[in-house]
Amino acid sequence: MAQRLATEYVNTCLVLDEAELSQLLLLFQNHNLAFKVKVMENGDQEVVFENASGADSLALTFERRLGKYVLEGYCRFTDLKLANAMRKAVSQYKGDAVVNRIYEYYTVQYRYRAGAVVRITELTKRGERLVYEHKDTIGELARTFRGVGAEAEIQVLRLEINEWLDRRNGLANAAEIARIDAELKRLSHRLFVLEA
Repeated sequence: MAQRLATEYVNTCLVLDEAELSQLLLLFQNHNLAFKVKVMENGDQEVVFENASGADSLALTFERRLGKYVLEGYCRFTDLKLANAMRKAVSQYKGDAVVNRIYEYYTVQYRYRAGAVVRITELTKRGERLVYEHKDTIGELARTFRGVGAEAEIQVLRLEINEWLDRRNGLANAAEIARIDAELKRLSHRLFVLEA
């Protein structure tokens, strides 16, 4: 099995309230990660992770905005425990992110939207290969239902147009023919719109 060299969080967006930030710190503790929390004068909080030698290795800054703590941007790390903790955090707190898991000969890219993986792509020197893509089944069903509604309306419009044409064929009064022609024009325009 290939060994992961690094994990990159690109375009990360995680929004937490104060209780969720405390839960996130507990999640980091449960993954046996060594870190310190620095509280800035403006209320921002910086979580600084230490590597095995004790030197600072990574800092995540949670900016205080309108009563929430926001983590945005890019970070890269090699610690597998931290990678697993961040994956759980993005999922649990409904974050958005593009995550690159970097291996020696390829990269696997995960796209998260609202905490769920929506796309997995394998990137190599030869190109990219789609591994997984979320299907919006409910949305597709709704669009199909709306499409069936349009088909039914098209059938009704065709019947109505045929009825107006039958009426027109039996008339000799120019004023009545003009009124029917106006109605046929309106109906044919609606039919054109639905069929397009």
